[in-house]
Amino acid sequence: MAVVSLLLFGGLWSAVGASNLAVVTCGSVVKLLNTRHNVRLHSHDVRYGSGSGQQSVTGVTSVDDSNSYWRIRGKTATVCERGTPVRCGQPIRLTHVNTGRNLHSHHFTSPLSGNQEVSAFGEEGEGDYLDDWTVLCNGPFWVRDGEVRFKHSSTEVLLSVTGEQYGRPISGQKEVHGMAQPSQNNYWKAMEGIFMKPSELLKAEAHHTEL
Repeated sequence: MAVVSLLLFGGLWSAVGASNLAVVTCGSVVKLLNTRHNVRLHSHDVRYGSGSGQQSVTGVTSVDDSNSYWRIRGKTATVCERGTPVRCGQPIRLTHVNTGRNLHSHHFTSPLSGNQEVSAFGEEGEGDYLDDWTVLCNGPFWVRDGEVRFKHSSTEVLLSVTGEQYGRPISGQKEVHGMAQPSQNNYWKAMEGIFMKPSELLKAEAHHTEL
């Protein structure tokens, strides 16, 4: 088992050093692309007219919209140190940079598809336990060129887009919601952003395994 673990870490380190297979880390500020519908996870100071009335979360086709940046943080009431690689299976928060609210879900119905509403909630990065999402991916860590799913830690729905489109005042933006069923509609990929350099934690773990 130690040999297998070491090979995994060794392979990951060479990938980090030699290609674009970098790990995604806490503290990074990223845009997240839904790979099925080619839209980036987005929010803005526009509230839902139904359901919770909280800040809406949508998908946009624009590549350069500053309202599509999200900061990767530790789960509620914890701190994930900047540069710590995000593990597959780890709960995190995604905080909308421009409004300071966290990606959130709860048992309200989404306005277009009738799935579970996804909103942005809290103030200055602090909300509640319904802001926690578990990163689902293959391998030990979330890597930048890999597709991942985000599973709501409390209600177990998957962050999804199925193509429903809003009218005014956010014409052309797609609904983002939670769905229980895994499908191509709930795959996401880290795209543009500021990626914190992986901390020494990963290297230290590889060394410990070798010992």
